[in-house]
Amino acid sequence: MISYHTVINGINVCAQYTEESVQNIFLPLLRRFSALRKAKNRRILVMLAAPPGAGKSTLADFLRDLSLKEPDVMPVTVIGMDGFHRYQDDLASHTAIRDGREVSLVQIKGAPVTFDLPRLTERIRQVAAGAECGWPEYNRMLHNPTEDAVKVTGDIVLLEGNYLLLDRDGWRGLAGFADYTIRITADEAMLQKRLIRRKIQSGTEPEAAARFVEFSDMANVRECLEHTKKADLTLVLQEDGSYTLL
Repeated sequence: MISYHTVINGINVCAQYTEESVQNIFLPLLRRFSALRKAKNRRILVMLAAPPGAGKSTLADFLRDLSLKEPDVMPVTVIGMDGFHRYQDDLASHTAIRDGREVSLVQIKGAPVTFDLPRLTERIRQVAAGAECGWPEYNRMLHNPTEDAVKVTGDIVLLEGNYLLLDRDGWRGLAGFADYTIRITADEAMLQKRLIRRKIQSGTEPEAAARFVEFSDMANVRECLEHTKKADLTLVLQEDGSYTLL
């Protein structure tokens, strides 16, 4: 196994990938990106969609790191959709129905309705058109986005997020901007365990972590598992954290 250590949204993360995955999935994928870029002679946009807990942000960062080390592939720029969370004060002033009762959007932060979809769509449009533009990142300390935290450059841009391939009104058009799409799927119960473990690691008591994940995260997990469009490539997350091809 290959251990990969990185920082995602201010949190230290360690993931393990098999040598087989690297050689048979990840490197061929990076070579495919490079070939697409050369064939189209313009920037290409890759979308990576996955449910919460499936390791998409870490995998995207690993692919970026791998692209910088391999001489036969082009470097990959990674951005995420989390910077398009609606601001905390906006969420606090709006509600939605969850499990038959009205709740503040703050309580279900991470659901599709808690993202600024028009702004996300317009910025994706700019990236797909090849523009060098600012891109927001989510700040977990502020609980709000930091606008224009990074500048999008480069010829291969990998955008990761939960709902990029969501088959719902307003969302389903996003995939049309992509030159290549990737989907991660996984066992629902396994994702629940991973999310509870992650919540505990952030300092939450086990019982509170389990309640939060069941009320907030699992609805988003099911939305992704049940309503994500087909992709050019589908990966399956395994119990050991590795991926296989579907």
